[in-house]
Amino acid sequence: MAAVPATALAAGMLWFFRDPEREIAQGRVISPADGVVQSIMPWKDGRTRVAIFMSPLNVHVNRAPLAGTVTSVEHVPGGFVPAFNKESENNERVVWHFDTELGDIEMVQIAGAVARRIVPYIEQGAKVEQGERIGLIRFGSRVDLYLPEGVEVAVEVGQPTTAGVTRLDCD
Repeated sequence: MAAVPATALAAGMLWFFRDPEREIAQGRVISPADGVVQSIMPWKDGRTRVAIFMSPLNVHVNRAPLAGTVTSVEHVPGGFVPAFNKESENNERVVWHFDTELGDIEMVQIAGAVARRIVPYIEQGAKVEQGERIGLIRFGSRVDLYLPEGVEVAVEVGQPTTAGVTRLDCD
């Protein structure tokens, strides 16, 4: 009888850590994460932050929003409150910077209450193609993408996103 819970747990883990192939969309900026747009917020420096909440039901492999060079990958220690909570601004995170055709693009992977580990797949200096797998957040959380000034957002709060597929900007 112990095999039934163990088998169910193993199946759940396999399903959670799935990493499906994707037909990468065309566009300047594509979603780095599966999830739902939680907020779209203008930033003081002119950028726009698009926050994508990832539930435990989403694929948790994150992808490069644009082609370019990874100029930094920085782990920032912090707490583990739910990623949809305002206090999640102080959660553990990995801050990425990409040198792209649009200039410096910042992406932040934020751990949540259940997610306790962010796993970058690539390092500073790596060249990435748009839609390439760059890391994983285990068990949910949030990914914030900061779009440069002048880039118009093509998604709305509450809209589902698919990593590598959903376009985040307008032409």
